[in-house]
Amino acid sequence: MTTDKTNRSQKSLRPLIRLLPYITRHKLMVSAAVVALFSAAIITLILPAAVRRMIDFGFGADDPALVNSYFSVLIGVVCALALASSVRYFLVMWIGERVVADVRSDVFAHMTYLSASFYDSAKSGEILSRLTADTTQIKSAFGASASLAMRNLIMFAGASVMMVVTSPRLSIIVLAAIPVILVPVLGFGRQVRKRSRFAQDTLADASAYAGEMLGSVRTLQAFTYEALSAGKYGRAVETAFQAARKAIVARAALTGFAIIVIGSSIVAVLWIGASDVFAGRITGGELSQFLLYSILAAGSLAALSEVWGELSQAAGAAERLSELLNVAPEIAAPAQPKTLPDTARGEIIFDNVSFSYRNSSTLPVVENFALTISPGETVAVVGPSGAGKSTLFSLLMRYYDPVDGQIRFDGVALPDFDPQDLRRHIALVPQDTVVFGASIAENIGYGKPEASRAEIEAAAKAALAADFIEAMPEGYDTIVGERGITLSGGQRQRIAIARAVLKSAPVLLLDEATSALDAESESLVQQALDSLMKGRTTLVIAHRLATVLKADRIVVMDQGKIVESGTHDALSKADGLYAKLARLQFGADKKNGMS
Repeated sequence: MTTDKTNRSQKSLRPLIRLLPYITRHKLMVSAAVVALFSAAIITLILPAAVRRMIDFGFGADDPALVNSYFSVLIGVVCALALASSVRYFLVMWIGERVVADVRSDVFAHMTYLSASFYDSAKSGEILSRLTADTTQIKSAFGASASLAMRNLIMFAGASVMMVVTSPRLSIIVLAAIPVILVPVLGFGRQVRKRSRFAQDTLADASAYAGEMLGSVRTLQAFTYEALSAGKYGRAVETAFQAARKAIVARAALTGFAIIVIGSSIVAVLWIGASDVFAGRITGGELSQFLLYSILAAGSLAALSEVWGELSQAAGAAERLSELLNVAPEIAAPAQPKTLPDTARGEIIFDNVSFSYRNSSTLPVVENFALTISPGETVAVVGPSGAGKSTLFSLLMRYYDPVDGQIRFDGVALPDFDPQDLRRHIALVPQDTVVFGASIAENIGYGKPEASRAEIEAAAKAALAADFIEAMPEGYDTIVGERGITLSGGQRQRIAIARAVLKSAPVLLLDEATSALDAESESLVQQALDSLMKGRTTLVIAHRLATVLKADRIVVMDQGKIVESGTHDALSKADGLYAKLARLQFGADKKNGMS
């Protein structure tokens, strides 16, 4: 995934357009917000006219009752303004929060469907930063900032028109300052976007690093890496701060420049307007009205310069989110996918399959791999590390597609299936067991989301996990902590086996399923696996004696190719790679192989 795109030309708020559909989902609320927005703006524009009438007619008539009536009207106008403003604030903030919630949900859902190749290079911490920090910027844009921008545009337009109506001569002075302000606003806006984007990218990298370090905090502490990691993270955060500081400086300079220009024009208006009052060209009330309208226009223009900076930051965040949403899954369902029956046979054929990882410059991980596994057959795959064993599982689960060759499930090529339908028919027990920070029941329930509590408990008993689960303080409702940190390796692995039991799929993939168990637990779990494997096509990656001995066939891999195939006895007598691995691991006699 990318990260530094700060050199890209940023000339508009166009990235925000991508998010407009999230607003159109809530037309009623948006319409109500627009009505409240216009109402508040119009009421505000009424105030100067009311002040003028009070000065010219109330004070001029020397009638206290008339002045009181004008003040009563002003109080009513203020109350109406307060009501419209509070309604506007509620609606626009509701829209901002709703848009952010929808964006976060859609981005996360999209992330879950992306292919494994995306996550080979993506950093989870950076993605989380986009889901949190960047969406917060979006909330500001589609909530308060967008509302303020519209409000101030209306106010500026209305106040400008009323200034011209009140005094065309004085209007020229104020309106002449507008181009002087707008040109720097646009220029500074580009700088703010560029620097905000860089700050967001840098902070995302820092978040990714922090997530990685905190996720492996025990290893970090074991190697006394605390100070070095804290220093590295601190430097990254400092870089993000410096980038943000430059964006703040740009916005502050823009605000100061706008105030100088606007304030000077208002002082000039007062100076010339006072002369006009003395000359009888305008009344005191008209000058007051014009001054109030010019202040409204100037304030709106100054606010627009600040809002423009906030929208520029949000545009950078929207661009980063759009990058995620624009990533298409490489592994996707065809237009008309073929379906598998619930009673799939489970025949698997690897037809001269070759594969290499995109970011790898080494030889293919799997090369011209040909293997047919009959329904119900148990095949063990053994070989040295890096031989390509686990890659076979990734290809069969269709996390990746082969570069050459084809894999077929019950006679159908994998790309002809919907990946989700294919994976529903395969149960996986990985070597690196993943246990989520939820209850034990929820973790087992991943195997079958609709499973009842009774089914979950039955699966745990079949995996010989029930004893340690029931001994916990809250039994199946015990929260096991992030990544199952409160469980031992063997306990985590038995939960993974329970998931596979619960899934009850026709094809079973076991990747060192007993590697984290002690001898006693291995014997018990092997009994559960033997029961689970009955009647199922089983592909096993294993070095352990019990699983290899009971396999119908053993395939030996080296450098991505099959170098031997046969039963345990036959391979042991052949004195090839299998016999060598057996002697190294188990210290068995060369003559007997592993026996």
